[in-house]
Order: sequence, then C-alpha cells, then structure tokens
Amino acid sequence: MSTEPPLTPSNAPAFELKSGVVTVPALNIFIADINIIAQQLRDKIQLAPEFFTNSAILIDLHAIQDEDLNLALLVDAIRNAGMHPIGIRGGSSAQQLMAKELMLSVMASHNNATETKAVTQAEPAVAKEDVSTAPAAASTNIETITIEHPIRSGQRVYAKGDLVVLAQVSAGAEIMAEGNIHVYGSLRGRALAGVLGNENVRIFCSDLQAELISIAGNYRVSEDIDDSVRATPVQIHLSKQALIIKNI
Repeated sequence: MSTEPPLTPSNAPAFELKSGVVTVPALNIFIADINIIAQQLRDKIQLAPEFFTNSAILIDLHAIQDEDLNLALLVDAIRNAGMHPIGIRGGSSAQQLMAKELMLSVMASHNNATETKAVTQAEPAVAKEDVSTAPAAASTNIETITIEHPIRSGQRVYAKGDLVVLAQVSAGAEIMAEGNIHVYGSLRGRALAGVLGNENVRIFCSDLQAELISIAGNYRVSEDIDDSVRATPVQIHLSKQALIIKNI
C-alpha cells in the first residue's frame, strides 16, 4: 500500500521551473549624458512605437563602465520612453551594485551576439578538420519551421532556426527567427531575423511591403524603405550594421 499522501489543492504543485529562450533587445550605452540618451531614445522609438513600446530591454554598460553614470536616471528615462529595463550587462562594480539596489538583474558580461559570432567563425575550421562531425548543421535543419497558411494581424511566430512562410504575412503580424526568414508571399507585417544576434542571416521575400524589417537588432521601418524595392522580390542582409535591400 502506498504511503504517499494524496494530492490536495493545498499541496499540489503550484508551478514548475523550466528553461526557455526569450528574446530581449539590448540597449548599448555609449555616453553617460542622460539628457542626450533620453532625447535620442524618444526619437528612435517614434520611428517604430509598436516595436518598442512595453518591450523588456537589457542595458549594456560595457562602453561606459569607467564613467560616472547615474543608472537610476537612465532607468527612469528608459521607462518614460515606454520600455521596461530588466537588467544590466557589464558595468563597473559600483554600477552593478546600483543595479541591484534598483532591483535589476546583473547579467554575465558575454552576450549572445558575441557568442553566436564566435561559433559562426569557428564552424569552417571544424568542418575542415572532420567533415563527418556536423551535428550543428543537422540541428539547424531540424529547427526550421515551414508555415503554409497566411499569418494574420496580431499573430506572432517564432522559429529557433530558419522560418519559411509559403503565404502572406499581414500587417500587424510579427514573424521572428534565430536564423533566416523566407516569405513566398506578401510581407506586410514585421520580420525579425537573427533575433539572438546572428548577423549572417538574411530575409527573403517575394513582395516587400513590410512595416518593419530587422536583422540582429538592426532595423528599418516602412518609411525608411526605398520605393525602388517596394512590392518587389528582395533579399535583405546586414553590412557594417546597415540593412542592405536588393532586388532578386
């Protein structure tokens, strides 16, 4: 006979802890002047308010860890702009202590973009030494998601590898992928490739009418897309932190 007590509403598991992947944009700070940061932040968010408003964000302090920064004012400026700071990355001991006092997390100093870039650069050497050991490539193929139906306004799709959409992506919809994005229909919503920082991915689409396109956090909104590539088949890639859009 079992000696375990029966589960009741009072002792039944109330939650479980599981690992997961959440994409959070990083705000890289280059100067300590809060007024300038706040103004430029407002200007940036006005370009794509739906993309940034209510978004969690990580503050990267690597570039100014030797400067006197009022982190509390910076956090206020970010919140006033409509985003929610969740933690810092890098920074001096004093800045990290201040972050803890502000109830912000202190992340490890290495970022996903750096790690992804390092892995990408190391892949050719591994392949040259032993072509038979290519589990990473097989894994990428497994994670590719193919969607055959239209993605409607309000829907969001996330792929850990490549994302292939065989129909249109409506305005107000959002598709995100850690790898490449292919849309074999009209792309009218938002498309974000390389969301974990992979700068070598691309976006392909048969009919570019997007509200926003982004690769590794570098984005361009509809108003910034040249008329010569609108409503045409294009490929989009990143070069020197700038999005390059070319007709196919």
